[in-house]
Amino acid sequence: MPSLTILIADDHPLFRGALKQAVTGMGGRQQIVEAGDFEAARKAAGQYPDADLILLDLAMPGVSGFSGLMALRAEFPHLPVVVVSASDDATTIRRALELGASGFISKSSGLDEIRAGITTVLEGGIWTPDFYQGGQETDPEVADLIHRLRSLTPQQSRVLAMLAEGLLNKQIAYELGVSEATIKAHVSAILLKMNVDSRTQAVIQLGKINMAMVA
Repeated sequence: MPSLTILIADDHPLFRGALKQAVTGMGGRQQIVEAGDFEAARKAAGQYPDADLILLDLAMPGVSGFSGLMALRAEFPHLPVVVVSASDDATTIRRALELGASGFISKSSGLDEIRAGITTVLEGGIWTPDFYQGGQETDPEVADLIHRLRSLTPQQSRVLAMLAEGLLNKQIAYELGVSEATIKAHVSAILLKMNVDSRTQAVIQLGKINMAMVA
């Protein structure tokens, strides 16, 4: 197997260690980059533009549910994202895939299953747990919301993720290195695309796709 660069984003050091053990047991040479919060994960993705994939926990400091997945997929469209989560119900898996994940690995998986999932995605496939039966979104409102969220630009996705974390416009502007007026313009565009009237409503709508998650 050729040299791989794998990004591991999880706030639990023990589980990062388990994922690292799974990757190093795949043979060949690997460069493994670890991140303990979402901002570190985003920076790692920027620093390693040729990374082969990122293993992303949905529940980390600095991110709310699927907003991290959306932000990474928007900003780094060529980086395959494999969600690794303790919330492995069918709804969470389906929504992760609909929002651009290349695979979903349950945190209850053994090392061999984790390796199988990583290998499948590296080969261009989509990986889901054996028990996942697929299917369509049963809530038409959520299906419409997911469609709207996928229309956001990379910067709009990042701004929405920060809104969900409770940051004010001036705080977001500082974090992104742009003017507050630019952020106001992004927020206006987000509200228009999401068909809501306020940032509070936008965050509430985003929360609806996270309702299936327990952790």
